[in-house]
Amino acid sequence: MVASPHAPAFTAPRAQNALRRLEAWRLGAVIVVWSTSLFVVALWVGGGGVDALLGGGAETLNALGRLTGLVSSNLLLLLVLLMARIPLFERGFGKDGMTRMHRLTGFWSFALMLAHLALQTLGYAVAAGVDPIAQFVGFVVDYPGMLLALAGTVLVVLVTLTSIRRTRRRLRYESWHLLHLYAYLGAGLALPHQLWTGADFTASTAATWYWWGLWIAAAIAVVVYRVIVPLARSSRLRLRVSEVSPDGSDGVTVRMRGGAVHRLGARPGQFFVWRFLDGPGWTRGHPFSLSAAPTRDELTISARVVGDGTERLTALTPGTRVLIEGPYGAMTGERRSGRRMLLIGAGAGVAPLVALLEGEQYGPGEATIITRDSTPAVALRTEALAVLERERGVRHVALFGARARSGAAWLPDSHAGWNGADALRFLAADPLDYDVYVCGPPQWMAAVLRDVRAAGFPSSQVHHESFTV
Repeated sequence: MVASPHAPAFTAPRAQNALRRLEAWRLGAVIVVWSTSLFVVALWVGGGGVDALLGGGAETLNALGRLTGLVSSNLLLLLVLLMARIPLFERGFGKDGMTRMHRLTGFWSFALMLAHLALQTLGYAVAAGVDPIAQFVGFVVDYPGMLLALAGTVLVVLVTLTSIRRTRRRLRYESWHLLHLYAYLGAGLALPHQLWTGADFTASTAATWYWWGLWIAAAIAVVVYRVIVPLARSSRLRLRVSEVSPDGSDGVTVRMRGGAVHRLGARPGQFFVWRFLDGPGWTRGHPFSLSAAPTRDELTISARVVGDGTERLTALTPGTRVLIEGPYGAMTGERRSGRRMLLIGAGAGVAPLVALLEGEQYGPGEATIITRDSTPAVALRTEALAVLERERGVRHVALFGARARSGAAWLPDSHAGWNGADALRFLAADPLDYDVYVCGPPQWMAAVLRDVRAAGFPSSQVHHESFTV
């Protein structure tokens, strides 16, 4: 086995150029987020928000209500843009960055929306000398668009509550994903009343253009990047399942072939959202990372069979049509700045690391992979790893067993008491010369990253993505 013919040889200038491109994407994404946030605050200040805030009583409540409403609306529209997976945010923040931003943006928008409702209701009630409940009913009944806003708020609350980790763990992925899509509808219903009647939305031409423009841009982005682009790519590729094979005792590998797959520009370490046209339920997309370096006509995924979505993979038949969204994710070789590689993966998180090893350039002994599984029987991609060891000189350290009860939490119980940072320095004696790639369950990965930092690996050379959605 040789490296992907589409992967240029690793050189310091190539790495620096790639990193500059990534930094440019990140800078662009950050500028968009901060410029929109500062603009809505400027609207509030320009509309007399500061003076009203200092006025006391109903004025203060209404001023705070306006500010929380503006920021909440802006965050809600940014949340929709994040869900649309536009390239600027995908490339700028990467999968983990997108996940963190999605979570923070969603919960802050939710909290500020509730604060907006409470403050405006109290402010108007104090000014009119009426009961707050009567004032709220008056808002809903008498103000244009408020019934839609109430329905949208209920949907956003539903999405937020089901996104809490404790609640989400009790839901099937398919159920959670379907509920999560209601965030689009919630945003669509919650915002029009502000566009129609909100003083900060209609007070100036600039404000009107900004809010209508952002609302329309968000709607277009969803249609383009979640519907039109995936359908166009899938139609052009004509991707079909070519082979389904067991992978370990409870895993599966699916290979798909199509025309001009290389034009996708997919890189090892990235993932797609997959839909297999094999019957009812095909509309529910599932994210799986590439488990082999993509070729001119083939894409490969591997997964543990742990639920309906992965169970479905085992029943696929050759010839099944495939729809894709992607590629997504930034845990790629473009981020390399060191000549050597240390890859650490657990469970299904091993799959994208194998793809990275297949697609990247390095010499014998310059790449080390640590894999972590409960038993040898459940390990994924063992045959591919054996080929990499034999033909490309990859060092493979396989760790099996229950989690250690003392010492480094990411090591097995057979290594209880070991210092994780020392173990990493033993395998990678010169941390400054290594790029570290980590992929696996969130808690396990957090333990690995703590020891990676303690071992002295530069943070700019540590790349990670959680194996969750």
